[in-house]
This record gives sequence, C-alpha cells and structure tokens, in this order.
Amino acid sequence: MTESLDVKFTKAFNDLSELEESLAPDIMLKLYAYYKQAVIGNIFSYSGEVDVRDAFKFNAWTQLNGMTQENAKKQYIKLVKNILNNQLN
Repeated sequence: MTESLDVKFTKAFNDLSELEESLAPDIMLKLYAYYKQAVIGNIFSYSGEVDVRDAFKFNAWTQLNGMTQENAKKQYIKLVKNILNNQLN
C-alpha cells in the first residue's frame, strides 16, 4: 500500500523539523514557499509590516502563484528528501 500524498507531506515536514543543522536562506525560502502553497494555495495574505525577512518570504510564496497544492506538496517532499540525503553524505 502506498502512502497518500498528505501522509508523505506530513512525514517530510516532521523529518525536516528534526534536522539540527541550519539550512541556507535560499533553501529555507523554497521550503517556506512550497509549504505555504501546499497548505494555503493562492490565497496570499501579507500584513504589510516593514520586515525584510517577511517580504522575502511573501515574495517566494507569490512566485508559486498558480501551482497546485498537490504539486507544491510533491516539490516540498522532493526538496526535503534531497536535503536529508545530502545531510547523510
């Protein structure tokens, strides 16, 4: 029996959460964007506060506009697998 996409997505999130090493900022932005797109989709919201970090995160997310939530989950899982495989090598 294969795991459902949602189960794989949750497992990838949990596995990544256990990672003790820091990730590069560009990787963190990709993870954030895929996660937000996977969970929320194209319903973008931004508080408008002047915070450069949040602006970068929002920008990364909006660049995925139009990506399906299913595809975002797949991309998130793929990225997490790559990160974890590189950590083992």
